[in-house]
Formats: sequence, C-alpha cells, structure tokens
Amino acid sequence: MADLLKSVEAKDNEKIPQLNAGDTVSVHVKIKEGERERIQEFKGLVIRLRNSGNNGSVTVRRMASNGIGVERTFLLRSPRIDKIVVERKGKVRRAQLYYMRERTGKSARIKEKFTN
Repeated sequence: MADLLKSVEAKDNEKIPQLNAGDTVSVHVKIKEGERERIQEFKGLVIRLRNSGNNGSVTVRRMASNGIGVERTFLLRSPRIDKIVVERKGKVRRAQLYYMRERTGKSARIKEKFTN
C-alpha cells in the first residue's frame, strides 16, 4: 500500500528551500496569459506553513497599495512555482502568524534571525 501511495505522490521541487514562519520570501509563479507564459513575483511574509507531504502549502502575506493586505496560498509541489527565494529569516516563536493580519506600521515588523 505504501508503494502505491509513493507512486502517486508528486516530485519534490529542488528550487524550494527550507521555509519557516516569519521568513520574508519571494515566490516566482508561472502565469499563463493566452498563448504567453510569464513569471510573476509575489514577495511577502510567510504566515503559515503546512508540510503534509503531497498537500504541503505555504501562505504568504504582503501589503498592497493603500495598506491592504493580500494573502496567497501556494502548493509546495505545484509545477506553477518556478522558485522561492528566502530574503530574510524571521525570529518568531509561533508556527502560525495570524496575528500579523491586525498589525500595521512598526508593530508589523519581525526581527531578523542571525545565524553564524
């Protein structure tokens, strides 16, 4: 039975690094417009990470114009994701950062984690 499940599972994307909640990432997504295909960048804060095998997903939140927050959930094994670049590692103590939805300004900042 386990062999059957392994055969149906999607392949890992090598261009996706180790992610954690609180990281500032840039997700490069393939967008198809008619005949053309281009890559669109979505840059924001990882507020939720679900590593559940084939259904693993990451939710990224960014601030759009006029202070409107936009959240987007990406499947980690989707062929639409070209790559994910981690720009900053955040120092947080929670797994889900839903409290960031109500924060604006200075209180919405997350300290950077420095590793040696």
